[in-house]
Amino acid sequence: MLLGVDVGGTFTDAVLLGQDGRIHTAKAPTTPADQSVGVLGAVAAALERADASGAQVRRFAHGMTVATNALLEGKVARTALLATRGFADLIELGRQARPELYRLCAAPPAPLTPPERRFEAPERTGPEGVIEALEGEVARETVAELAACDPEAVAVVLLHSYAHPEHELALAQMLAAALPDAHISLSHDLVGTFREYERAATTEIDAALSPLLGRYLGHLSARASDGDLPEPQVMQSSGGLLSCARAASHAALTVLSGPAGGAAGAQMLARASAEPNVLCVDMGGTSCDVCLVADGAVAESVERTVAGRPLALPALDIHTVGAGGGSIAWRDAGGAMRVGPQSAGADPGPACYGLGGQEPTVTDANLVLGRLLAEQPLAGGVALHADAAHRAVARLARSLGLSTIACAEGIVRIAEAEMLGALRVMSVQRGHDPRAFALMGFGGAGPLHAASLAAELGIRRVLCPRASGVLCALGLAAAAPRRDTARTVMLRGAAFDEQSLDAARDELIAAATGALGERPHSVRVRAELRYRGQSFELAVDAPPGSGPQELQEAFAREHEARYGYRDAEGQIELVTLRASVFGAAPAVTLAPRAGSAPKRLSREMILGGIPVRALCLQGEPAPGTRLQGPALCALPETTVLVPEGWSADVDEMGTIIMRAQEEPR
Repeated sequence: MLLGVDVGGTFTDAVLLGQDGRIHTAKAPTTPADQSVGVLGAVAAALERADASGAQVRRFAHGMTVATNALLEGKVARTALLATRGFADLIELGRQARPELYRLCAAPPAPLTPPERRFEAPERTGPEGVIEALEGEVARETVAELAACDPEAVAVVLLHSYAHPEHELALAQMLAAALPDAHISLSHDLVGTFREYERAATTEIDAALSPLLGRYLGHLSARASDGDLPEPQVMQSSGGLLSCARAASHAALTVLSGPAGGAAGAQMLARASAEPNVLCVDMGGTSCDVCLVADGAVAESVERTVAGRPLALPALDIHTVGAGGGSIAWRDAGGAMRVGPQSAGADPGPACYGLGGQEPTVTDANLVLGRLLAEQPLAGGVALHADAAHRAVARLARSLGLSTIACAEGIVRIAEAEMLGALRVMSVQRGHDPRAFALMGFGGAGPLHAASLAAELGIRRVLCPRASGVLCALGLAAAAPRRDTARTVMLRGAAFDEQSLDAARDELIAAATGALGERPHSVRVRAELRYRGQSFELAVDAPPGSGPQELQEAFAREHEARYGYRDAEGQIELVTLRASVFGAAPAVTLAPRAGSAPKRLSREMILGGIPVRALCLQGEPAPGTRLQGPALCALPETTVLVPEGWSADVDEMGTIIMRAQEEPR
C-alpha cells in the first residue's frame, strides 16, 4: 500500500492507496507542539479503516508545515553567516527595494543572522577564478572567532561560489572540525546560481531551518519504525519527493511542502477527469492555496518570496492567502469587518469545535448560515456546537451594528473576496482567461465555496473530487522522486556553441541523476536566456539534443509572446541551465466508486440573504446521482454546496461535477 500524510494548520490528513485502487482516508487534529503525534494518529486511523498494518505500507510520503511555520514565526536555529570579506551585510542590504511602495514605515523582515553573528572570510573569487586566495591560517582564525558565538547552524555564502566552490568547500571542512554538532549550509550546493543576495538569503533560510526539521524528521522516523512503517520521504516545494536525510540537511527545499502535495493531487485528478485546464483552490483550516493547471501541468517558478524573504529554489507556482475555515473575523480600528490572516488553528480551533475558541471564524459563519450540518461531526471526529458558533458571531455582529445572519454572510463574502483575489493573480495576471478553465475545489472547506467563486469568475464547470478533503495527502501518495540541479553558465557570442551547451547540460543531468540514486524515468532541462543588457531571463525548454539556434529561436518566440516584440539585432545569452530528473511514480489507478445510499435530509440555509429549503445528503452519493441546487452534500472529509442555478452530477469516480444552469454573474 502507498501512504501519504499531509500536516495542515488544523487537521492532519492520511490516505492509504491499495493495489486494487481503493482509497482509505482519515483525519486527525494537528498537534502543533509535536506534529508527529497527529501524523501517527491519522496513520493509525487510516490503517484501521483499511484493516491493514504498517508492515503492508511500502512507501510513506510526507508533506508538512514544520519549516514553513518556523519561518513564519521566527522560531529558527541560532545561525551564523560566513561571507566574502566586505559582504557580510549583504543579507541586510538586500536589493534596496521597499516592501510596500507607499508605506515608507514598512520594513523588510530582519535577517535571521544578526550583525554580531556575521563573519567575513579573507578571500575573493570572480566569475573567471580566484582573485584573493583563501589563506589557511587566517581562515582558521576566522572560523575560531565564528565558533566562539556557539551557533547551531552556519550559512557559508561566498561570491561566485556557483562557478568556483573550492573556498566554500575548504571552509566547510574547517567549520566541521571546529563545530562538529552544527549544521553547515553551502550556497553552491543548495542554489548553484548567481545573484548573490537571493543566493545568500536562501542559504541563510536553509541553515536556520535545517536543525529544527532534522530533529522533527528524526523523531518521526523513529515513531514510524516503531509502527513498522517505512522511513518517510518528504515532499519538496517543487512537487517531487526526496529522502528524509536530504530533507533534513536542506530544509529550504521543503518550505512549500504541504501545498505542493495539493497541486500534485489536483494535476493527477485533472488528467483523470480529462480536464487539461483547471484552476485549483485548496481551502483548508488555516489558509487557501491557489494554483493553475494549464495543458495538464502546474507551472513552476525558480524564485519566490516566503514570509518576505526570497527563496531561489524550484517550486510549484502556488499563491497562498490567509483565508481558511479557521480564519478569525474581527473589527479593525476603522470599524470595518476583516477576516484573517490570524487563524484559530487546531488548538483551540473555531468556536464551534467546543474546545475553548471564542473568536468567530469562517467555519462558525458557515454553520450559522446552515451550510454545515451540526449533527454530523467533521472529519477527525470533531463535533460541531451550533450554539457556540452563534454566540461568537453574535458578539462580533453587536460590535459592528449588524444582525448575526448579516455578520455571518459578511464573514463568508470577505473570505471569498480574498480567495477571488488569489484566483485572479494566478489566472488574469498570468494572461489566462479564467472562463476557459474549470474550477477544482478541494481541501476541507474548498467545495463549500467553489461554486460561488466560479460564478464570480464566469466559470461554468466545477469539479469536487470525492477525496477533496484529503487531496494533498493523495497527491503525496502518488508523487515521484525528483532531484534538481542548476548552474549559471553565462554563455554568449562564440562561447555559446553546441559543444559548450552539451557539456554543461550533460554535467547537470549527471549530477541530478547521481543525487536521485536510481535510473531516471524522465529528464527535463530548462534554459534561462536574455538579450544582452537585460536584467532578467525567460526560461525555455532545452531537451538533450537541442542546439543553440533552437534555444535562441524559442527564447525569441517567448519574448515576443510575453512583451510583444523580438530584437533581431540583439545578442542572446544563455545565463542559467536547470536540470530536473524524475524517478518512476507509483502506478496509481483509482477504483470506481461503489454505490451508496446517503441519508437524505431537508434543511434551511441562508443563500444571498434569503432563507431557502435545501436537500442535504449525508454521506457519499453513488455514481449517476444528480442534484439540483440548492443542495448540500456532506462527504466524510468535506461539504459540497450546490447553490441555486447550479446542478451537480456524480461520475463513476465519485467526483461531483457542478454546472451553472444560468449565466454566471
